Amino acid sequence: MSLSAHQLGQKGEKLARQYLDSQHYHIIDHNFRTKIGEIDIIAIENNDLVFIEVKIRKNLSFGFPEEAVTKRKINTIKKIGRYYARLHPQLPQALRLDVLAIHPKENNPSQWQFRLFKNAS
Repeated sequence: MSLSAHQLGQKGEKLARQYLDSQHYHIIDHNFRTKIGEIDIIAIENNDLVFIEVKIRKNLSFGFPEEAVTKRKINTIKKIGRYYARLHPQLPQALRLDVLAIHPKENNPSQWQFRLFKNAS
């Protein structure tokens, strides 16, 4: 059974939350939506408020997942992140954007490979 794009996205965000937990990120919110876009995951790591864009691919035929994160997308996430920080002044004021790319391992497609790009701006 093949996953729909929506199902794959949901699976990616679930895998991402598990992976980020294992990397000592404290997840405080997810799927924060505004009229200009959304942030997949919001977390605190090393006293930074981190906005995480999750990209998952079921194969690499269209390139690596992180290649889909455009400069425009990064700028939108930053704008939404600044808004989120203003709504939550009690949270750390050092802001950061990370990208978490997920795709099947080349030598074992039944397992997922994670690549975390910190400060992806």
